[in-house]
Amino acid sequence: MKFIRVDMASKSVNIGDVPEQYAGLGGRALTSIFVANEVKPTCHPLGKSNKLIFAPGLLSGTTAVQSGRISVGAKSPLTGTIKESNAGGTFSQKLARMGIKALVLEGVPAEDKFYVIKVTMDGVTIEDAPVEIIGMGNYEAIQVLRNKYGDDVGIAIIGPAGEMKLAAANISFRDPEGNIRSAGRGGLGAVMGSKKVKAIVVDDKGAPGVPIANPEAFKAAARVFAESLRKHPVTSEGLTRYGTNVLVNILNEAGGLPTENFRYGRNDWANDIGGETMTATMEARGGNPSHGCHRGCIIRCSQHYVDKEGKYITSGFEYETIWGLGANSKIKDLDQIAYIDRAMDDVGVDSIETAVTIAVAMDAGVIPWGDGKAALDLVEQIGKGTPLGRIIGCGAAVTGKCFGMYRVPVVKNQAIPAYDPRAVKGVGLTYATTPMGADHTAGYAVATNILRVGGFVEPLKKEGNVELSRNLQIATAAVDSTGMCLFIAFAILDIPEGLTSLIDMINAQYGLSLTADDVTELGKTILKAERGFNERAGFNKYNDRLPEFFDEECPPHNTYWDFTEEEIDEVFNF
Repeated sequence: MKFIRVDMASKSVNIGDVPEQYAGLGGRALTSIFVANEVKPTCHPLGKSNKLIFAPGLLSGTTAVQSGRISVGAKSPLTGTIKESNAGGTFSQKLARMGIKALVLEGVPAEDKFYVIKVTMDGVTIEDAPVEIIGMGNYEAIQVLRNKYGDDVGIAIIGPAGEMKLAAANISFRDPEGNIRSAGRGGLGAVMGSKKVKAIVVDDKGAPGVPIANPEAFKAAARVFAESLRKHPVTSEGLTRYGTNVLVNILNEAGGLPTENFRYGRNDWANDIGGETMTATMEARGGNPSHGCHRGCIIRCSQHYVDKEGKYITSGFEYETIWGLGANSKIKDLDQIAYIDRAMDDVGVDSIETAVTIAVAMDAGVIPWGDGKAALDLVEQIGKGTPLGRIIGCGAAVTGKCFGMYRVPVVKNQAIPAYDPRAVKGVGLTYATTPMGADHTAGYAVATNILRVGGFVEPLKKEGNVELSRNLQIATAAVDSTGMCLFIAFAILDIPEGLTSLIDMINAQYGLSLTADDVTELGKTILKAERGFNERAGFNKYNDRLPEFFDEECPPHNTYWDFTEEEIDEVFNF
């Protein structure tokens, strides 16, 4: 396995063996332990001391279904904390098949120009970026790079927001159809922009593939694992048919769909923007309501959303984005939301952060509630680099400060996603305590609170939710290290052979004999490394708190955030 370091200050490349301290790690385990070991916690995220690492998961590049996620890590410009963000696309599988354990960007070049890093089986080169793609939107820039480097290359790219080093900038990855999947959260696109890297192009032609120590055992475990996903109604029916947007009506009914900048948990237009309506619209127009974001995906929760003439608008039309614009910002037209989603992908900003920011801007009177055209203009201003666009492009916390807002839904400066913590209390604890800043995927308690996966813990009461958030954060850290899509959690929580076969695949690939306890210990190790980095960066338990306004009652249940500080601090008592 190869460990690649690209020093942008000296324009030098070092391709070496995997350092001993990173052997046996992948995905989030590798990115977080690397950042904890090698990045100065007090450094400026956009300075020379920060490092950006791309790491395939432990199972990436194999024939295992759902194994196409790439983890990206650095110190976050948005939160100031450690950050791992992951995405689908073709990038992870290509790196893994080439025998690349990690690709690291270090240093800051003196020249004020952008570069493309090209990775092939012959080595790594640093080339001047094509002039025409500077300032260009991601969709067009990806096509330029495909024309130059080959139609099947893997691509990681930043948009204009990343070039301007805005704190909500993401890193986008080309998917098998040439569309966009993003490592959205935490502003890692700004870190890539600070290294003056516009794109990384990976050509795996001639790659040897991933070696498997015990091929027959791997195939057997992979079959069991795939079958467990096909058995579960969430991964074989709900997500496949309606995408993640199936959650709009579910959360609205549960009273946990944040509406009008987190004032209410239910609204009367949810069905107009929900997954059922979205799928019916695509089917009527000739769109594709079900396809995968990477090769080997059998859940297929993505889609091609098209306009009234059947022309493609966007893919990965996710619940969180539709919620943030459709419920929280009160834009009631799915087509308008789709065009805004496309624009966010094109300029290269996190669609959760930016959607929440738009709601804060509406609350501040910058644009009217529910005005989709004005919201689209705000996103387009990010790409143009106007003063207002740069404010919006730096996220909800900055926008709230600039406009004197009290009601700003963030933790550690990262926007709170699509589940109200007063009505879904388990995920509220995850928002508060995860080392990453508010992030539902860090410990998706919604599954057990609302969807009744892996048992049931009452979402409106405190009992059992501390343990739920803790256990899910530990498990998620481990899953994020495998390169697997997080949605496998539904199967491994409910179907015993789902978890067993996942561990069996890892053991067969590497010739190991790991147990479930070993996986749990890996998750704990990752979280301890992340928390340790944050502590050295100046964070403490008082940063693990929700905004003060959550002590207001949330209709329709009129519940409020009632965890004591001592109870919150128990989440990481392990």
